[in-house]
Amino acid sequence: MEPKPEQSPHHAYPDHWEADVVLRDGGTARIRPITTDDAERLVSFYEQVSDESKYYRFFAPYPRLSDRDVHRFTHHDYVDRVGLAVTIGGEFIGTVRYDRIDDRGRPASAPADEAEVAFLVQDAHQGRGVASALLEHIAAVARERGIRRFAAEVLPANNKMIKVFRDAGYTQRRSFEDGSVHLTLDLEPTEESLAVQRGREQRAEARSVQRLLAPGSVAVIGAGRTPGGVGRTVLRNLLAAGYTGRAYAVNRAFDEGLATLDGVPAHRSLGEIDEQVDLAVIAVPAHQVPEAVADCGEHGVQGLVVVSAGYAERGADGRELQRELVRQARSYGMRIIGPNAFGIINTAENVRLNASLAPESPARGRIGLFTQSGAIGIALLSGLHRRGAGLSSFISAGNRADVSGNDFLQYSFEDPDTDVALLYLESLGNPRKFTRLARRTAAVKPVVVVKGARHSGTNPPGHAVPVSRIPDATVSALMRQAGVIRVDTVTEMVDAGILLAGQPLPSGPRVAILGNSESLGLLTYDACLAEGLRPRPPIDLTTAASPQDFRDALAEALADAACDAVIVTAIPWVGEDGEAETGDGQVLAAALHTAVAGGSAKPVAVVHVEIGGLAEALAAASSTAAPRQRPTTARTAPPEAPTDREVPTDGTTDTDHTTATDREGATDRQAPTDRTTDTGRTTASAPAALHPPAAPAAPEATPPAPEGRPRPGRIPAYPAAERAVRALAEAVKYAQWRRQAAVPGKVPELLDETIDEAGAAALIEAHLAAAPDPRGRQLGHDEARELLGRYGIDVRPTLPAPGPDAAVAAAARLGYPVALKTTAPHLRHRADLGGVRLDLTDEDALRRAYGDLTDLLGKPAELLPVVQAMAPRGVDTVVRASIDAAAGAVLSFGLAGAPSELLGDTAHRLVPVTDRDAAELIRSIRAAPVLFGWRGAAPVDTAALEELLLRLSRLVDDHPEVVSVALEPVVVAPQGLTALGATVRLAPPPARNDLGPRRLPSY
Repeated sequence: MEPKPEQSPHHAYPDHWEADVVLRDGGTARIRPITTDDAERLVSFYEQVSDESKYYRFFAPYPRLSDRDVHRFTHHDYVDRVGLAVTIGGEFIGTVRYDRIDDRGRPASAPADEAEVAFLVQDAHQGRGVASALLEHIAAVARERGIRRFAAEVLPANNKMIKVFRDAGYTQRRSFEDGSVHLTLDLEPTEESLAVQRGREQRAEARSVQRLLAPGSVAVIGAGRTPGGVGRTVLRNLLAAGYTGRAYAVNRAFDEGLATLDGVPAHRSLGEIDEQVDLAVIAVPAHQVPEAVADCGEHGVQGLVVVSAGYAERGADGRELQRELVRQARSYGMRIIGPNAFGIINTAENVRLNASLAPESPARGRIGLFTQSGAIGIALLSGLHRRGAGLSSFISAGNRADVSGNDFLQYSFEDPDTDVALLYLESLGNPRKFTRLARRTAAVKPVVVVKGARHSGTNPPGHAVPVSRIPDATVSALMRQAGVIRVDTVTEMVDAGILLAGQPLPSGPRVAILGNSESLGLLTYDACLAEGLRPRPPIDLTTAASPQDFRDALAEALADAACDAVIVTAIPWVGEDGEAETGDGQVLAAALHTAVAGGSAKPVAVVHVEIGGLAEALAAASSTAAPRQRPTTARTAPPEAPTDREVPTDGTTDTDHTTATDREGATDRQAPTDRTTDTGRTTASAPAALHPPAAPAAPEATPPAPEGRPRPGRIPAYPAAERAVRALAEAVKYAQWRRQAAVPGKVPELLDETIDEAGAAALIEAHLAAAPDPRGRQLGHDEARELLGRYGIDVRPTLPAPGPDAAVAAAARLGYPVALKTTAPHLRHRADLGGVRLDLTDEDALRRAYGDLTDLLGKPAELLPVVQAMAPRGVDTVVRASIDAAAGAVLSFGLAGAPSELLGDTAHRLVPVTDRDAAELIRSIRAAPVLFGWRGAAPVDTAALEELLLRLSRLVDDHPEVVSVALEPVVVAPQGLTALGATVRLAPPPARNDLGPRRLPSY
């Protein structure tokens, strides 16, 4: 149990300093402030520290703590004296303390901004990154309390502690004084310290997932005594996959005389097992889960897969049970997959783990798969199996209360067995972190994502995470910016995944099309144009073409320097009697395999229509499977889900089956989209890869490929041209992103010369101080102009016109021609309602326009008219920036009016944007040709527009208090641009969850 903190007389207990962290070895620990109730824990902790570590801490033999020491180390004011502890199982394993000092090293209070810091870590836990995690958190606490520097005295022999300080990435100074090393660390985060922190985070979180996927031993808690039931099913699947580790069945209801179950040792509790278990699969009713978790924690289990249901998917009470489950598991240093999980799979030859409800483990391959839905997980496993695709790993996280898609990305990034990462996500707990991790992972391997619950505006049942209000179109654009391949359906995910896993990336969009059907070739050609590819005229080999003709044509296309990819179309041969000859599929597969083996590294895909024998040749071996010997017989049916686990349509799963009643059965739930052709007919099997006839019998005999390209013969096939082309188009766009990401964009230095960051900060501080409303305030027109002007963004001035005489005086001041427009909220930017009058060249025209305006729309007090000098003619655009608390600052661009407001033709990028991002932003809207001389018009000054985007990006990036900006309209002329209107809103910035010390999310 955590101690109940005593209220400090100086400052309230800072519960926001509490955090769960992942340590270097993948285990978790709790960091929290030390309280007065921790005296016994501190003494017990100190007794377990070696004499050498005590000497390094106190520079002298110090066998035990005195009562005075214990009081001093447990009483803090949380301002000038702070102590933090790392706990596992409620017991201390490490501590850190700082004391504020003055320039002479004496105890002090604010405004002194330096503190002395000291660490102590239990010897058994040294090397796990405990001190590094403590340094991150105590540094954040110190900055919050106005401390800018740490001072530390370290003995020269204490190399571990010196290394902790040296590797932290902070600016530091070092000297040798009086026999000790004196270190001074500036606590302001640097690029290096942030990189160090994120590097440690990546390695720790990847290791935590790796521990779950590659355990040396597994206990299934809740395995029933009779066949059937979820626990027994998981145990059966674990053994059927040929798990290489040690397996145990655990059930408190077992008879004392029961020694084995399904050939593995049977026990009533983990305490009866004579070794430490690495992974526990919990399949008991929800009310029994806490007892099982406690048993696991007390006996050193490293991680949990909880398939039990009855948690957040059941409402508020279940959500609190889920939070308590996570708190309990983390208190013991364990990570959780689930609850309500379908399970995990690792096909590595030295592991062969199937701790899931999937009765058939997929073939070994190069695709990693993560899903937040058990139902979608079933469909994806089934679809990939039918397509002949192999997996490296599979995680179905259920309610993803702990391990999430971000953790899977951390693992996939460095997993040498994974070439492509597929993720089905229904919620994003930390969008900022997701885009950062996705960008880094996509730079080395493809990341394909399907996002469910796109339009509901809420999270699916069971997902207790913050709800982001970002529109789905914006989410999609931000994923694209990060290099993520965003697709709409699980069928498209499989289509793209098998191509990316088995084929090289295309060098460009030029596509050769060849086949024995002119019609199918034309359909493919049209599909390529629709997807933005550049197809060459289809090569019709005629229906008389032989497999050798296909081989020669494909070899010629692969050798053509003007071709980046090839799509082969094939229909059955027609014999002399008019009957289709469907028995040459294996021969055609072998011919295409031969051409690919001898050709250059270009992607090849096949579009086929019902060729007998071809389907069998394609599905007989895995296009993405690495060869291996399996201890079990070859599968004859796709994975199916046991009926004792109901799969509702909303993606959640009902695990009330974890009761004493045991059931057995299967459902024929399939993924129908993978079993239809372009004619709508159902096929016997959906082919996925072309292999020579010998491949099914001896896949390990496939010849090695030249360095830098996949082994020959892995050709994905599709039953419809549109599906093949769409997958290829995604590969083309991803390959282009990879090439550009290799040379990242930059922010031009010339902006620094015209930006007054300090002046803008002073204005923002003054505006917020003048109206201390936590909701913030919207600036007036002149206030917005002044702030934007600090960043070189000029907004054309307006002058109020409460009457016709005032309008004339304003026009005389500004100079004719002028525009007269209303600023009433219901008429703003609504020229279609008559609220804007343009090109008024003299006083008479202005007075007439003023009278017409008030006669038509109302009194001046209602319309709030203003006068503004006319801008040069051009294209009206709109530029916006806004901050979402979850995703961060987003920059948006579109054409003003109907294109953006009615058609949603708006592009988005995460801030900060680079010069490349700005250029892509204005070119990625569908109406972009209007800016570049559409239908003979003069092209506008896109360079000026890109500079405006960069300046606005800098403003919101430098000053998070600027929570929204709208420049509308921005008239872009052939030379220069003019911002005619600006709306700026200031507010206290939302809390950032990506810049502080490492911590696991707590929902």
